[in-house]
Amino acid sequence: MDKINIVKQLLKEVGMPVKQQSDLCSLIILAMAGLHEKDKFTIASNEWMRIHDIRSYIEKNYNVKYAENSRETIRKKGIHHFRNAALIEDNGKPTNSPNTKYRLTKEFLPVLRSYEEAYKNNINSKKLEQFAKKHTKLKQLYASKKTMAKMPVKINEKEYTFSPGAHNKLQKAIIEEFAPRFAVGSECLYVGDTTKKDMVKNTEKLKGIGFDITLHDKMPDVVLYKEDENWLYFIEAVDSVRPMSPARIRDIEQMTQNVKAGKIYVTAFLNFDKYKKFSKELAWETEVWIADTPDHMIHLNGDKFLGPR
Repeated sequence: MDKINIVKQLLKEVGMPVKQQSDLCSLIILAMAGLHEKDKFTIASNEWMRIHDIRSYIEKNYNVKYAENSRETIRKKGIHHFRNAALIEDNGKPTNSPNTKYRLTKEFLPVLRSYEEAYKNNINSKKLEQFAKKHTKLKQLYASKKTMAKMPVKINEKEYTFSPGAHNKLQKAIIEEFAPRFAVGSECLYVGDTTKKDMVKNTEKLKGIGFDITLHDKMPDVVLYKEDENWLYFIEAVDSVRPMSPARIRDIEQMTQNVKAGKIYVTAFLNFDKYKKFSKELAWETEVWIADTPDHMIHLNGDKFLGPR
């Protein structure tokens, strides 16, 4: 297809690696520009799109079908590299959020719009030359936007940063607000970031306590250990999925069969509305913590806490 070849050449001239000059990467750019097969490049746009939208657009308008599970391929082979090169930007949501969207940057859009004419007339694109002159600064600008949006957090007396998003905002609250109130003196043995799964992972201590580390995908969002009481806190930070349901507890029990420490299961929410949304899924014998009211817990524990105050 002529359009694909044009975008391939553009990606080459922009300086993208050879692997990012593929048919797939060209189709991603065309989809994000809203260009049909017969459209002129001059009408390219930069509306926000999810990866699912990009995949669907390619299938509908270019008759190239990628499986639904190819979203990670689209992200890793195209989106990730285009974002680093300041060709596209995201809307600041976590990578794994269903609400994460991407669009062509306002600086790259005029390059794309003008490139078809330059390509067909075998002349240099002035817009591309202008883009190239400030490309390094653009990459720094868009990288700094990501950095500025990150959230600093101190874990086990060390400084880290969470990437932006509601899920990580809640994890930050668990570390900074929940732990000092309800797990005093505890150590964080595990917490992931939406862009780096094992941000903190004390493998040696987890194994020593009895964890089956091979079942990585079953790890709760946050694991705290209170050594003086020999208590483990398994905490799920719930924004859109996976509260402490009976099935979720079975998963955790599977990976902690050899753990002798006392186990405390906690579901954390940012606010009461989120709690109400998932309340019917929560298992009995678990705890609920809501970041909006950090001094209180909801105990789904029957007679364990029954009695006069």
